[in-house]
Amino acid sequence: MDEYQPGQATGNQRDRERAETRAALLPEEQVVGSEDPQAQAEEILEESDERTADPEGTGESYQQTSTPAQRPSVD
Repeated sequence: MDEYQPGQATGNQRDRERAETRAALLPEEQVVGSEDPQAQAEEILEESDERTADPEGTGESYQQTSTPAQRPSVD
């Protein structure tokens, strides 16, 4: 793990900043609104992180994630 440097965001701080940024609703989200944009953002980012960390394992759990057969080959 990298050594902490003054002015550098910690993991928790970085997660909070990501959630605060994502809590700004997208236009299509503004149409339907959100009771708790912060909680919604945290959930969206958590699911996104899961899909990024394990695309094969989460491919069928989340409908926004493609299955291995749907992904382009990397040859």
